[in-house]
Amino acid sequence: MNLSRPWKTCAAARLAAARRRFVRGGLLVLAVLWFGPAPVVAADRVLIERSVQRGLQWVAGSQSRLGHWTANNGQYPTAMTALAGIALLAEGSTTTQGKYAENIRRAVDYLVSRSRPNGLIGDPLRDNRYTYGHGFSLLFLSQVFGEEEDLDRRETLIDVLTRGVDFTCGAQTSAGGWGYVSAKDGHDRDEGSTTITQVQALRGCRNAGIPVPKESIDRAIQYIKGCTLPDGGVQYSSQGGGARPAISAAAVACLFNAGDYDSQYVPKLLAYCEKNLANTSNRGFGHWHYAHYYYSQVKYREGAEAWHDYYDKVTAKILAEQGPDGSWNQGYIGPIYTTAINLTILQLQNAALPIYQR
Repeated sequence: MNLSRPWKTCAAARLAAARRRFVRGGLLVLAVLWFGPAPVVAADRVLIERSVQRGLQWVAGSQSRLGHWTANNGQYPTAMTALAGIALLAEGSTTTQGKYAENIRRAVDYLVSRSRPNGLIGDPLRDNRYTYGHGFSLLFLSQVFGEEEDLDRRETLIDVLTRGVDFTCGAQTSAGGWGYVSAKDGHDRDEGSTTITQVQALRGCRNAGIPVPKESIDRAIQYIKGCTLPDGGVQYSSQGGGARPAISAAAVACLFNAGDYDSQYVPKLLAYCEKNLANTSNRGFGHWHYAHYYYSQVKYREGAEAWHDYYDKVTAKILAEQGPDGSWNQGYIGPIYTTAINLTILQLQNAALPIYQR
């Protein structure tokens, strides 16, 4: 297995991101020295950076001694650890370099320790709806893998990711999607949001050089298209349940990750998302943070004014809701969930993670 090219690609991406941050910082200093007080846009960037740093410090400080994070009442340790790890990676740190290297290493070690012989990352008895934790863990570890310099740890990650991909493919339902648990444990029932999580995880693994069966991706894409309603909304599952803005935004991000820009489906999905999510203050649907976690990826891929307009609006809302300790605590899952997602959105422009790059 030749894994040198994905590693170099990831390393080059992080180096480029670091250079961009250095240049932006240098230009801001020069602007202040030459022109006097910084313009509003530059000031906003400073506020965003301060907000991000406060949030990251809260995340790092709330990590348990075992290396994990949990939602309210100790729930979802696998999923929360992966999401928190992704937020720290987005800052530019790795397992060996950067301010949060130790936190990332401990998160990796925890998730590796949760890898079971059948490939599942997590604990079916403690991780309710365990496919979420498994999918987010595959995504996080696949992003870590490209920067891992220790050969023994790389071999360990190859093993965990390879078995994890096998578990995901084996858990796929007959309809081509995934449910809250594997098809065997869940009587072959599927659900849109868990399907998106698995597809993005598989894409991250494939980008890292881990073999992923093309058939599983193709079946998942057809599942998403089969769940798309005439107005462009993606319904809850293949059995129905009505269109959901959150799942629809995730579906577009998923299709983009899979390299599918089919002109018949994508414009309808984008139009539906624009109608329901462009107003970032709209909370008239469930799972606002989950929806914008994926919708921000879609807008970032669009780039240009579409991204800048969206980023200005979503950033203003996120910054206004940050707590005094640096965390965010909207929603019922818990502050680590909300904080990790908000930090990931705010840091997309760092381009530190290959899965989110244009």
